[in-house]
Amino acid sequence: MPHNLSRELIASTVVAVLTGPVAMAKDPLAEAGFYFDELNKLRVLEPDVSQKTSELKEECKDFVDKIGQFQKIVGGLIEMVDELAKEAETEKMKAIGARNLLKSVAKQREAQQQQLQALIAEKKMQLERYHIEYEALSKVESEQNEFIDQFILQK
Repeated sequence: MPHNLSRELIASTVVAVLTGPVAMAKDPLAEAGFYFDELNKLRVLEPDVSQKTSELKEECKDFVDKIGQFQKIVGGLIEMVDELAKEAETEKMKAIGARNLLKSVAKQREAQQQQLQALIAEKKMQLERYHIEYEALSKVESEQNEFIDQFILQK
């Protein structure tokens, strides 16, 4: 068929062939469920339904694309949150280690301070013993010097 024929002419020709002489007031193809699209191709779906189906198909494709983008964004966000959680856990472990180190250093200093205080007390006692021994030896020396002086004077 040549493309320059109008839709109505094609429809009336097809109707005339299929149904014989019929009044042209009604579209018998539409009643039979046949329709012509914008390219004058014979279709089974009504043009409105076909258009709405195409629109719905496009909307669904857009929706699926947006869901895919959303999943990528959420996946990236989840990865980022996981990385931050790992970093936070690492920093937490470092902080716990530093706190434990400070506690052990403080305990070591306290133990060292107690050792030094015990050493000071021991040295003070030793000093006191040396002082008493010095006093005793000084007394003995003075007695011996006095004895020597008396012995020399007696001669």
